[in-house]
Amino acid sequence: MSFRVVDRCDVPASASRYRLVDDQQREIEWANRFLDMHQVRGLADATLRGYAHMLLHFVRWWSQQPGVDIWCFRAEDFTGSTLIDYVCSQVNQQPRPAPENINSRSQLLRRLFRFHFHENLPPSPYLIRRKWHRQASLGYGGKHLAFSDDFKLKVPQRVIAPLSREDVERFWHSFRTARDLAIVGLMLLNGLRSREVLALTLEDLLFSEAQVRVHGKGGRIRRMPLAPEIIGNLQCYLQTERPLTNVPQVFVCLKGRARGTPMTPAGLRSLFRHHRASSGVKQANPHRFRHNFGSDMIRAGVSLPALMRLMGHAYIHTTLVYVQLTSQDVFAEYVRAVSKLPSPPPPRQ
Repeated sequence: MSFRVVDRCDVPASASRYRLVDDQQREIEWANRFLDMHQVRGLADATLRGYAHMLLHFVRWWSQQPGVDIWCFRAEDFTGSTLIDYVCSQVNQQPRPAPENINSRSQLLRRLFRFHFHENLPPSPYLIRRKWHRQASLGYGGKHLAFSDDFKLKVPQRVIAPLSREDVERFWHSFRTARDLAIVGLMLLNGLRSREVLALTLEDLLFSEAQVRVHGKGGRIRRMPLAPEIIGNLQCYLQTERPLTNVPQVFVCLKGRARGTPMTPAGLRSLFRHHRASSGVKQANPHRFRHNFGSDMIRAGVSLPALMRLMGHAYIHTTLVYVQLTSQDVFAEYVRAVSKLPSPPPPRQ
């Protein structure tokens, strides 16, 4: 028996369009009810799709375990030991999934258990419990020991090196159309995610105010200033290149049978792949451009709270991941600080 995720457009508004089914189109009800709950909460389609595929990964593994009825999600069948076995099976895979993906799947299954049984997943009897000293509320009462039964893999520190100025210029100059120059400019000079660029509509371009309205993660909307060069490329694209079409999205396909239809994530990836080959800048991608934007803003003196707003982060620690100073930056800061300190006296003869 095989399982897969299907995209159904004939479901009610309160149901998730992404459904887990078997090879006979029978739905896995306990998984789909969980997705429906998140649809009612108003989660984005991309998030729901990710949840569906994480559940699919678990269902495929769980269906192969002895004595499991895949059509019933029972507390006696899914325990802390089950979760440990599931994590170990992923660790033993070749190629091994990233620790972040394994942790995300485990966390989703814990939420699935709470959704169905209204309590936390009982810990495995052989689970190593982490302990730490937790401060009492409002700082009163001193510290006391607290334990956590959460089982997470250690995640290596993310280190993303920005592209050099020469690589950025070489890659950017490989584009010719105003549409493509505007897309890259929005990523480099505004730090937009690829999906944020593709989601822009004509109403989001506020040329009179030199601003753009961005629809970010979690339904958060932010306004960002537009550089004059980006405004020029956008206006040139809209006036001379964009085909006559009724779609609201700003960026559409310019050629072929898809002419006039909105650009897709696959189309954007293909565009970048072609220009990476033609320019020789193999590390150029939208997310690295976003990292370049964060690093450039910090070097220009933008504060972390302001950068958090510009990048559309919900938490300041997410912004800190993108801000990684190089050794040259640290040395320059040191020289600048030492120059303001009192000079040491010369040696006595």
